[in-house]
Amino acid sequence: MSVLRKFSIDWYIVGALIPILVMSLLTMNSFTGVTNFAERQLIWIGISFVALFSLSFVDFRFLRRTSVIVSLYAVAILALLVLFGIGHVAKGAKSWVNLGLFSIQPSDPVKLVMILLLAKYFSRRHIQIAHIRHIVVSAVYAGIVALLVALQPDFGSAITICSIWFGMVLISGISKKHLAIVFCIGAISFAGLWNYGFKEYQKARIMNFIHPLADIRGTGYNAYQAMITVGSGEVFGKGIGYGTQSRLKFLPEYQTDFIFAAFSEEWGFIGVIMLFVLYTIIIGRILMWAMKGETNFETLYAVGYTIFLMTHLIINIGMNIGIMPVTGIPVPFMSYGGSHLLTEFVGLGILMGMMKYSRATHRDVMRNEFHGA
Repeated sequence: MSVLRKFSIDWYIVGALIPILVMSLLTMNSFTGVTNFAERQLIWIGISFVALFSLSFVDFRFLRRTSVIVSLYAVAILALLVLFGIGHVAKGAKSWVNLGLFSIQPSDPVKLVMILLLAKYFSRRHIQIAHIRHIVVSAVYAGIVALLVALQPDFGSAITICSIWFGMVLISGISKKHLAIVFCIGAISFAGLWNYGFKEYQKARIMNFIHPLADIRGTGYNAYQAMITVGSGEVFGKGIGYGTQSRLKFLPEYQTDFIFAAFSEEWGFIGVIMLFVLYTIIIGRILMWAMKGETNFETLYAVGYTIFLMTHLIINIGMNIGIMPVTGIPVPFMSYGGSHLLTEFVGLGILMGMMKYSRATHRDVMRNEFHGA
């Protein structure tokens, strides 16, 4: 039986978030005098917390309506199409809308829309998911968005959208035969993108992933410097403000793509372990709430949001230590930038709003009590 609350905040998640945000600001503040990243990020953190607490009051059961989800998906597609006309080019990708005082990246909130859409689709068809048509239809929904994002080109966000779809398909249930078909389609799609979709610099990043030391002075420079930076932190780190790789600008994009490397240099292995523990708490709590979802929709949303965070974490940390190609994916709650930070907090806000009417006990406990009665 669900429990309706007026106010629902998971203080364990908030308690784990605050140290991550503080460590992020301290790492950015190490470059004070050159930039004001920390000050600007602090403003976005304030806005994001307001969004989080505000959304926790909302009853999100209205999102179960098909008309609402379809409308959100249509707006997401429209926003991505508008980018081709008025988008601002940054770092080689036409992914931003310049609003004067700040810019927004539509591909970030679009990821949340995809999670909601797939949660809605699979929650109504979880029994029939073994039918290939549901896998194909859901793949078309995700594929349209991923293609529009890849054409910007924003390869990292496209990977994230595909990962969200694939992860939610696995959670919803898929046969081994259909899984093999998905892998074949993925391989064919990759071959097509390689020949007709990827830009030269994207191909170079993938080749650097295969041969990381082949061109350390050219296309492999960023990945090589990130690996050096991570390793130079050793066990206890060089101390806050003493990260030479970052301060001397050997490490590029130290506030966004490679903030994990900058953090590792200053905080060392001990700091990295602390960071992993905090992320584990956040993800563990989200999955706990997934177990208590009132319906499959809430459960699948929480799982999809977890996949979203995990994809960002795995790919970003992987590219910082040289086991993933450089794709420009930020570290959740840590990398500089308002669009992705606000999106992550909005995603948590939706989850906490869903907590208002979550089940009081674990589903398995309820089932056992029922059968034992």
